[in-house]
Amino acid sequence: VVALISLSFGGAVGLMFLMLGCALPQYNQYWPLFVLFFYILSPIPYCIARRLVDDTDATSNACKELAIFLTTGIVVSAFGLPIVFARAELIYWGACALVLTGNTVIFATILGFFLVFSSNDDFSWQQW
Repeated sequence: VVALISLSFGGAVGLMFLMLGCALPQYNQYWPLFVLFFYILSPIPYCIARRLVDDTDATSNACKELAIFLTTGIVVSAFGLPIVFARAELIYWGACALVLTGNTVIFATILGFFLVFSSNDDFSWQQW
């Protein structure tokens, strides 16, 4: 229960930083909200690979490694998009810093979710 509450808190804090980077009066640009697509896309390759791969063998698996590679590409893109927006002067650098802070918190929360709920017990996310 404590892990679930702390994951919820982490998600709320990360989204707060993202919204502050968009909605503060001195910034007032909503271009950074495009990183929400990366938040949604990031766990999908790993979830698909976990469904397809049997974890009983100890050797590495190409499907799982491809999923980790794709997830890494999505995460790096989520960090790169606000920097590109700031370099193109679509957003201010302060908004970029807030969005990057929000990215760090959100992706740490997503990683924490997979670490907490990775076991195959009765209360597992794999049941859904």
